[in-house]
Amino acid sequence: MCCSIGQRLVLCLVVVTVCCATETPASKDSLSAPALPDLSGSGHEIPGLSFRVFVDREMEGAPDGVLGAVQADAALRTVIEAFSYLRQHRKSYPRFDEAVSKGMLERVMIQPRVHNHEGKSFPFLVVRTVDPGRVRLLISASSMKEGEYLDEAERFASVLAREFQWVISKAETAPKPKRLFLERDLQHAPIQSDQHVRALSSEKRLRLLQRLFETYLRTVDDQRSLDGQPYYEVGETDSVPPSQPDSTTKLYEMRVREALQKIVREPEFLTHTPLAVLSLLNGMIWNVAFVNIDQREWATRTRVLPADKAVQVGEAGRLIQPAAILINLHRIAASDDPFYADTKQLPMGALSTDQLALAIAKEIQQNLIEKSQTGHVAQDAIMAPK
Repeated sequence: MCCSIGQRLVLCLVVVTVCCATETPASKDSLSAPALPDLSGSGHEIPGLSFRVFVDREMEGAPDGVLGAVQADAALRTVIEAFSYLRQHRKSYPRFDEAVSKGMLERVMIQPRVHNHEGKSFPFLVVRTVDPGRVRLLISASSMKEGEYLDEAERFASVLAREFQWVISKAETAPKPKRLFLERDLQHAPIQSDQHVRALSSEKRLRLLQRLFETYLRTVDDQRSLDGQPYYEVGETDSVPPSQPDSTTKLYEMRVREALQKIVREPEFLTHTPLAVLSLLNGMIWNVAFVNIDQREWATRTRVLPADKAVQVGEAGRLIQPAAILINLHRIAASDDPFYADTKQLPMGALSTDQLALAIAKEIQQNLIEKSQTGHVAQDAIMAPK
């Protein structure tokens, strides 16, 4: 078992600057930017796991008096026991399992309070390190106390497990550039004819989609309407507060991309909803994203650019009036939606990858051609969040 927090360790504070790359003004991807204390010493071992837990000893003398030695000891004990629980049940927590299998987590650090570089407090914060592909997880002991998680290891484990989607996300991606969005590379977008798409293998369709992600197809809405919004666990109807301002935006970008990959890869979509597969790869669709528009009741909506906003795409300069497929986060499918039976009366944000793929594919298949290119576009522009 690890040593007690009451046993004095000589700790040397070394300031390490992490995530020194430029930040995205709106997304705050570099919430991982504050200078962090690098606590020397051996840390506290978690049997069966390679990373260790370090404690910021300043918590014992926290100036606001929130935490003392007893609370600090409870925080450390709870964190270690929660990780032990996740290790014993790691197959039930696939993102934790993936992060541990790939060695993404360098260390866990318990601090009195966790702040980003702007001074905002968070219960958790995932920060990049100078070692690519490795991150640190910061845990706020005061947030644990406020949430009544101290000495409630199993209950805390489920909260802790959710944070591993961000461990994976930050370990696998570089810091965002300053600009909110890179300009679309319309000329080099590898759009293909319908005939060519039909002739491609599943894996070639998937590779083509990946190239479109890089040049043409966006999976976040321009309004950033999910920033700060609560999200849903798959299959649940209760929303969960985000741990970081852009957590929900990033979560649903990942879900959308997983669903789109399923649509272009799985043969049944080409058979039953061919327009969805073709439109994703021939340039007709240039945005698929979750949004939060409380004023509108729709669960999904197709927006097609009017003729005067058509774009030239590909080396041949094909003129396209592209469409956006928007998924309204908190809404439930109506009885006349083509995917109503598939969603099981769940909020759109609570759909699994399989359910989301069906909803997107059926929206494209049945509504892409039917939607007006003028009327609803103008009305949605008025109602869009400012």
